[in-house]
Amino acid sequence: MPAEFTAAVASMHAARLRPEVFCEDMPAPQRIAPYASALSADVTVDEEEVATGRLILLHDPAGNEAWGSTNGGNGTFRCVAYARAEIDLDLVADPMVGSVGWSWLTEALESHGAAYVAASGTVTRVATESFGAMASEEGTAQLEVRASWTPTMDASFAITAHVEAWAELLCTAAGLPP
Repeated sequence: MPAEFTAAVASMHAARLRPEVFCEDMPAPQRIAPYASALSADVTVDEEEVATGRLILLHDPAGNEAWGSTNGGNGTFRCVAYARAEIDLDLVADPMVGSVGWSWLTEALESHGAAYVAASGTVTRVATESFGAMASEEGTAQLEVRASWTPTMDASFAITAHVEAWAELLCTAAGLPP
C-alpha cells in the first residue's frame, strides 16, 4: 500500500466525532480505485437512529483527471459520501430543501477547514405514504445527500477534517444543534 494512502487512512481514524455518532470501518468498494477505505456511521438520539451514512476514501496513485487534478487538487484522492436522515414530512415539498441539504455539506467542510475541489453530488428527498392495510401508518420523509470531492492535502495526507465534516453533515441532517 502506498505510504500516502496509509497515512490518509490513519487520519480517518483520528477524527473526533460527537458522542451521538457511532462510526466503524466497513468494506470498501474494490473496483472504483486501486485503493479504498470506508467508514459507516449512525447517529443515535435517545436510542433511536436518526441518520446514517458512509464515507469512502479512494486513492489512485496514477491520478484521475475527473478528480480535480486540473483545478487545484492532486487528483489522486477522492472522498465519496452518503448521508440519509429522516426529515419532517412537510419539508419534502419545500423547493429549497435540496439547496439547504447541499449547503450542510459545503458549510461543514468549510467550518472544519477541509479544503477541497471538484465537488459534485445530489440531494434526494423521499416521501412515503401508506395505503390499504397500512393506511393507518403515518407518512415519512427522508433526505439523502450523495457527494464526492477531491481533498486538497499537504504532505501529511491527513483527511481528518473531511471525516469530521461528514459526521457534522450527518448530525445537521438529523436535526441536532451545532
